[in-house]
Amino acid sequence: MKVLFKYLPALFVVSLSACGGDSWNDPYPTADVDRNILYSAFAERPKHLDPVQSYSSNEIMFTAQVYEPPLQYHYLKRPYKLVPLSATKMPVVQYVDKNGRRLTDGIDNEKIAYTIYEISIKPGIRYQPHPAFARNEQGKFLYHNLTARDLAKVYKLNDFPHTDTRELTAEDFVFEIKRLAHPRLHSPIFGLMSDYIVGLKEYSTTLKTAAKKQLRKQGKDTYLDLNNYALEGAQVVDSHTYRIKIKGKYPQFMYWLAMPFFAPIPWEAERFYTQQGLAEKNITLDWYPVGTGPYMLTENNPNLVMILEKNPNFHGETYPVGGTTEDMKKGLLADVGRPLPFISKLKFYRDKESIPRWNKFLQGYYDASGIGSDSFDQAVQITGQGEATVTEAMRVQGIRLETAVATSTYYMGFNMLDPIVGGFTDSARRLRQAISIAVDYEEYVSIFANGRGIPAQGPIAPGIAGHRYGKEGINTIVYDWENEKPRRKPIETARALLAEAGYPNGINVKTSAPLVLYFDVTARGAEDKSKLDWMRKQFQKLSIQLVVRSTDYNRFQDKIRKGNAQIFEWGWNADYPDPENFLFLLHGPQRKVGNDGENAANYDNPEYNDLFEEMKNMEDSPERQKIIDRMVKILRHDAPWLWGYHPKDYGLYHAWYKNVKPNRISHNNMKYYRIDANLRGKKRHNWNKPVLWPVVACLIVLLVGLVPGVVAYRRKERGIGVENLRAQGKNA
Repeated sequence: MKVLFKYLPALFVVSLSACGGDSWNDPYPTADVDRNILYSAFAERPKHLDPVQSYSSNEIMFTAQVYEPPLQYHYLKRPYKLVPLSATKMPVVQYVDKNGRRLTDGIDNEKIAYTIYEISIKPGIRYQPHPAFARNEQGKFLYHNLTARDLAKVYKLNDFPHTDTRELTAEDFVFEIKRLAHPRLHSPIFGLMSDYIVGLKEYSTTLKTAAKKQLRKQGKDTYLDLNNYALEGAQVVDSHTYRIKIKGKYPQFMYWLAMPFFAPIPWEAERFYTQQGLAEKNITLDWYPVGTGPYMLTENNPNLVMILEKNPNFHGETYPVGGTTEDMKKGLLADVGRPLPFISKLKFYRDKESIPRWNKFLQGYYDASGIGSDSFDQAVQITGQGEATVTEAMRVQGIRLETAVATSTYYMGFNMLDPIVGGFTDSARRLRQAISIAVDYEEYVSIFANGRGIPAQGPIAPGIAGHRYGKEGINTIVYDWENEKPRRKPIETARALLAEAGYPNGINVKTSAPLVLYFDVTARGAEDKSKLDWMRKQFQKLSIQLVVRSTDYNRFQDKIRKGNAQIFEWGWNADYPDPENFLFLLHGPQRKVGNDGENAANYDNPEYNDLFEEMKNMEDSPERQKIIDRMVKILRHDAPWLWGYHPKDYGLYHAWYKNVKPNRISHNNMKYYRIDANLRGKKRHNWNKPVLWPVVACLIVLLVGLVPGVVAYRRKERGIGVENLRAQGKNA
């Protein structure tokens, strides 16, 4: 007990002295406090980082920073505009007939047999350091013939002691296009591209045959050298020029040239990664990408952290010119002309749960955050004018809100093959129109999306060419224009349409039976029960009974594919900013049933189909807009969808996070961001000071609680001492 009292003061002093340094709960090393690092979080681990296979949003967050396709989107301009990235200029486009003769501009599209894109790339671009390029003094590759002994002490890519680089060539772009048809890879765009890139489908067959021959001859999977097999649709002109040849005219192909699918891959990387024994150690192109971009992936631990660091071989780029007056007001033009990237390291930590992510953001340990439904009221308030802004608590912390309408749409679809809600009869059409009015998506967005969305007037999202704004953009079947804004038609209008359809008050006049409709959804948890109850109430406005049929996702997809669903929910995120990418979702030849396309409603209107074929290959022009307007008018009249809403992206950013202009089309934006690390360090220190009084109070309570025990112990010791003395006296 004496020992305890001896050390308690020392423990108390140590506890107090700890508060003088860094925050006790800081999750990062002390040395990183003022470093130029961006901190972010991710919930789902990426599956593919190989650009030929990657197609998910949680993957492109990484791949877009590493790989550089020929084109990119201008960071500041809206509507979105393509500009060169690794290309020296926009591709030169040539049209030729079936005999290979060049056609002049303005020629009839039906005479165009092929379109040739000639792409020139910038000289002097070099790949990131990588062991695939390393050579010995004799010029032979160090790591292209690895043995089991060589790999004995290799557990990650950094275990290879030597790296090197080389210049980017046109051959690398052609090599990646060939990889779309690789038999051991499964590119999600191979089916689409094989319909356009000349010879790609046949090339796939050639590679499959070659791979089988290798397997029979050597008894194992070996490196399939694509350089030994020519592809007519992708050919090298010279070291810095290549051509892509596609069938017919497909203007939207230019947008694909801004996606990682068409980024360069060096053959040395594929040769390196396909060696026996590396895949078992997760040393693959899917795990460690090889690019020319501003960042390179240096640590891949997807259960904990993924780290991107500045590529020391980056060829250089400057912050773009061309922003608006609004951009200037927001400080987005302060860095015009300065070299990119501004941030030296990007750290992404895996946080599966939303509450820990949110708390770390509030503490300043994450630089930005999305807004979950459980934290929305804490973060956002709606002004009297209906505008979203941060709450006072967020404003005091210097946190700002950035919003952007996503190039996406969520809708409720009718199966046009269904005998009740489908078809083009006046009865079925009026039934769909009545339901379109009754289901109040303004209320849905307010309740279930915290106001983060815009009720849709048609299939084309705002920000996409072809979308109409204001009065000329409203769906007159569902809305009236009042006081300079759209107002949903009264429910009486919907009831009148329902009666005209043959279902007055929800009763079938032919059978006298109540109208029962079926809503097919994927299996829902308890948290979605309120959404389904709300949807039932929308149909009850028309005295229609809505029966929810819930299944697992695989079963749901099967029902959609076979046309067994009646009413269903669906959504679409645009691949590129062109109206064709939305309007094709209702193109008859793209229907699910029979064609396995993306037209889940199986809508098939001959007039609409003809207009789509005419519109899809046109350049943006007033003539194209007129066709789009006619197509949208047809869709609104036929009502194959309840147009639903276009979601709004809400993001919160700390005061030290600069140059943020959100969008969902361009993904290689990390190079534009800037961090004020000094401001962040000060804010973190102020926000995370230890609260010591509970510790002090506990120590005091502990000391007070020990006093009676110590006193009793001392009395007992004295008593024993007195008894011993008495006993000694008697013995004497």
